[in-house]
Amino acid sequence: MDALGTDDYRTCVVSNILSYMSDALRQFKSEIFQGLANPTRIAIVEFLRDGELSAGKLIEKLGIEQANASQHLSVLRAKRIVVGRKVGNQVYYSIRDRALIEVLDILRRYFHIQLNNTVNMLKEAAREEPKSRPGARR
Repeated sequence: MDALGTDDYRTCVVSNILSYMSDALRQFKSEIFQGLANPTRIAIVEFLRDGELSAGKLIEKLGIEQANASQHLSVLRAKRIVVGRKVGNQVYYSIRDRALIEVLDILRRYFHIQLNNTVNMLKEAAREEPKSRPGARR
């Protein structure tokens, strides 16, 4: 194979590897968002923001049944979002990686920006509304 053919082959291989990595990254992101696709699971992660909590303490904070909490915790473990540590008959949960808290914080900021934009749009619409309409009383 000449030098040009070798370079073409390498370019093709690198392109395929990068494509595979992009697909794998998208799949990883999808798995995380699937794990967080429930308000109760997001609440669990937010409760774990400051450190590990026992399953009993999480159930108490969430105000849900033990079976329901167990299902949510099982999803979070399966998606590798939280880890459990057994001590006697208690299981303590913590966030696998604190970077997830940063993601949730960014989403909170995004929510506030969207909410602020909506409020501003409503204020603008109210200013543009005619001051009085025929037949309307004040």
